[in-house]
Amino acid sequence: MDHRGQVRDFYFPFVGHSNHLSGASGSYVHRIGVWVDGKCTWLSDESWNIETNYTEYSGTTDIKAENKSIGVSLALCDAVHNEKNIFIRKITVTNDSEDERMIKIFFGQEFRISESSRGDTAFYDPRVNAIIHYKGHNAFLAYASLEDSAFTEYSVGLFGIEGKQGTYADAEDGVLSKNPVEHGSVDSVIGIYRTTKPHDTYTVHYWVTAGKSIAEAHDLHDYVIKEEPERIMRSVESYWSAWTTNKLANLSPLTKRIGKLYTRSLAVMRVHADNRGGIIASSDSDMLNQGRDTYGYVWPRDASIIVNALDRAGHTDVSERFFSFIAGCMERDGYLMHKYRVDGVLGSSWHPWIHDGKSRLPIQEDETATVLFMLNEHYRYARDTEFIESLYNPFIEPAADFLCRYIDSETGLPLESYDLWEEKYGSSTYTAASVFGALQAAAQLSAILGKRENAKRYQDKAESIKRAIMIHLYDAHSGTFIKLLRYEHGSIVHDRTIDLSSVFGLLMFEVLIPFDKRIERAFKSTIEKLKVPTSFGGYMRYEGDNYYRAGHELSPNAWCITTLWVARCYIRFAKKKEDLRYAYEILEWVCDRATKSGLLPEQIHPHTGAHLSTTPLVWSHAEFVITVDEYLRKNASF
Repeated sequence: MDHRGQVRDFYFPFVGHSNHLSGASGSYVHRIGVWVDGKCTWLSDESWNIETNYTEYSGTTDIKAENKSIGVSLALCDAVHNEKNIFIRKITVTNDSEDERMIKIFFGQEFRISESSRGDTAFYDPRVNAIIHYKGHNAFLAYASLEDSAFTEYSVGLFGIEGKQGTYADAEDGVLSKNPVEHGSVDSVIGIYRTTKPHDTYTVHYWVTAGKSIAEAHDLHDYVIKEEPERIMRSVESYWSAWTTNKLANLSPLTKRIGKLYTRSLAVMRVHADNRGGIIASSDSDMLNQGRDTYGYVWPRDASIIVNALDRAGHTDVSERFFSFIAGCMERDGYLMHKYRVDGVLGSSWHPWIHDGKSRLPIQEDETATVLFMLNEHYRYARDTEFIESLYNPFIEPAADFLCRYIDSETGLPLESYDLWEEKYGSSTYTAASVFGALQAAAQLSAILGKRENAKRYQDKAESIKRAIMIHLYDAHSGTFIKLLRYEHGSIVHDRTIDLSSVFGLLMFEVLIPFDKRIERAFKSTIEKLKVPTSFGGYMRYEGDNYYRAGHELSPNAWCITTLWVARCYIRFAKKKEDLRYAYEILEWVCDRATKSGLLPEQIHPHTGAHLSTTPLVWSHAEFVITVDEYLRKNASF
């Protein structure tokens, strides 16, 4: 949903795939309009003052919309059923004027089924008194009721083709034409109304059911009628309240707003996790307006960090589904590709198979390594030996064997691949650290299962990579870790760009302990160079980062992820409770950067504080949860 309370993205049957609403132009939207006193205004109109929020612990929205020019207020509560493919909206309409008036509510549907408007059909279905949109194995039913009475007005028409603006324009005179069917690029509108006394209210329920056939959409519609929408919404609220709070950590050492963002982050992560295991980076399709694709894919790295956050919060079942899913994605040679769709199919990519005229794997090796590292972390929380055993042959051993093989014979470092920022090709400190951590994890998991030869082999290789890092990627003179090295015309070239991931990766994957003088010195010099020099603060990814950077801005953007990495470093360095102060201030800084509804972006504009790229970025929420968890554990240790 967008900041106007309108539905912008509609995914079915997978989380993040397919989006049956969004178009590259961003023009598709499920509208809500109000017609009163001969005038129709949609929520997109600036005359509406709208506040969007979520009800704490409930998984439902809390949206307030007021239009003083027409004297109408709306209160919206929205929910997606936690088990069935049903979306429900409850709209309470208030007549704010001193006159008795008829107020109509219009609901517009602009489905773009299977991410294409070609061949869609929409029709009024008298069998269930509802509007149906369908194509192939996708069917959507739209319905509205007022005091158990169905909507009485509807129309179906063409949208954005053949000179047609869209059926929603038919609502603007207050009367729908009841055209019963259309195909191609189509939209539909349904209307419901009531005459209200001054300052009186009435409530409308609206829902959309989604099925792989029209019959399935009918069955779900019958379910809503039988169970009643109000009872279903209370059930959804109860489910999310129980899910969020039944394993909730003791948040008493934190301010209320940090605790609130912590619980909101758990919910954000969960709703981006498909029940079949895939976890997408973001459901926000706004990036289509600036780029070629969205974040609606499973990046193995991002997803494994997200499940680590969920593991820490006690939701290990989500993690197990992910690890089973990603094991099924592995290539035959034991590595993971750039990213995947939620149905397990290889996702789009910009990494070539040819580099400098030579065949190279188009991978970010840290993705394979991070999944293996986090699988071992998962075992620490779940202690499910049977689950680890089930993944040993299909994932753990082939992944670890690949990491052992994919080594440069000259340096002893992992062979060149793309860095975690998906930009530079070489042997980076962060990737080398992740491979070290992954092989240590593989050694520990092998030992647990009694596979001693493998355990020793993986541990020995991990130690050799650690030695190679200190030889080739540490600059003792400057006290910094080199971002990466690469080969050019047979010679090694060093990229000395200061990158926060270089320091953080060494701590995260436990290459160096927090009190090692080399890491302390590197951390200090790194954060001095990467702090954003404006009042909005935060930390950039690396020197000269131009991703989403406005051309005239002197500073790169702050990232929630890297700023929280700084907090996690301070937590690990802390020797007494007072040393945790700056990490706590960063948690407060992140709360300041969240939307009112508790969503975190990828990046922050250095001068305006505006959200850049995508919101929410689920990795940002995961890092927040992990940082809170590490803060609470360290705080309790003093």
